Amino acid sequence: MTPYQKGLLITGIGGFILTVDIPMIRLGGGDLWSAQLTRSGLSFLAAIVCWFAISLWRGKPTRLIAGRAGISVALFYGASAIAFIAAIYNTTTANLVFILTSITIFSALLGWFVLGERPKPVTLWTIGVMIAAIFAIVADSLQSGNLFGDVCALGAAFMLSLGQIFARKSGQDMGFAPMLGAILPAGVAAVALINNGGADAFHLDVPIWTILNGAIVIPAAFWCLATGPKYLTGAEVGMFFLLETVLAPVWVWMIFAEIPTRTALIAGVVLVIALIVHSLWQLSEDKRASVSIKR
Repeated sequence: MTPYQKGLLITGIGGFILTVDIPMIRLGGGDLWSAQLTRSGLSFLAAIVCWFAISLWRGKPTRLIAGRAGISVALFYGASAIAFIAAIYNTTTANLVFILTSITIFSALLGWFVLGERPKPVTLWTIGVMIAAIFAIVADSLQSGNLFGDVCALGAAFMLSLGQIFARKSGQDMGFAPMLGAILPAGVAAVALINNGGADAFHLDVPIWTILNGAIVIPAAFWCLATGPKYLTGAEVGMFFLLETVLAPVWVWMIFAEIPTRTALIAGVVLVIALIVHSLWQLSEDKRASVSIKR
């Protein structure tokens, strides 16, 4: 198996695993803070266990977090998790995953302002189309009552983009940052539950789903998706993130019979097509650049 094929396999597995994140949280049920504490707390513990195992295997302690830059990135990921879970409980799955595609918009704009990476005209046109589609989804939520959840989804996408941009800016290994950042939402959830009655306020309808999600699904998905860029280009890795956008609403429709509104569905199709076209264009540009370098 070539490194490229290995990258496709690992990243594909990670992208597919991530598609069951939202359905498993929905299956676990309960209240927002109980789900947040369980999912984030177990993800943090999984990071510590992985770090300990790797350090033991190498025979020396592995760096857990990359200084102040690593702390900043972890906090951005943690804040994103808070907004993400809030969105799950306050909007439809389709709205959430479609709005999360705005990560592409925020990453391009933040890369421009923070890293000085000016987007190409094609990227700017794609951003314009995506903004229009996301605006249609949010406007539709004014009637359906999902506005707060949609805003939370936008917040999650923005914070995740900040984490990615500052990780790139530091140039350091941030492999553990997403899972270590889970300590922030876990802490916030713990305080909220204590203020609402402590252990009596904790409630999950079917705990096993949320436990499996936090302990296995999220760590496995993030590890695979974080490993992919070692073998693939950013555009290729980004294509696998589209799996959640396409499949998560399908799983929720099959399990909960949740059907997106016509506006959300049309806007979602526009978003997916825009991202696919842009990703294919980016892939062709990368291949042309690599050929010219070889020459």
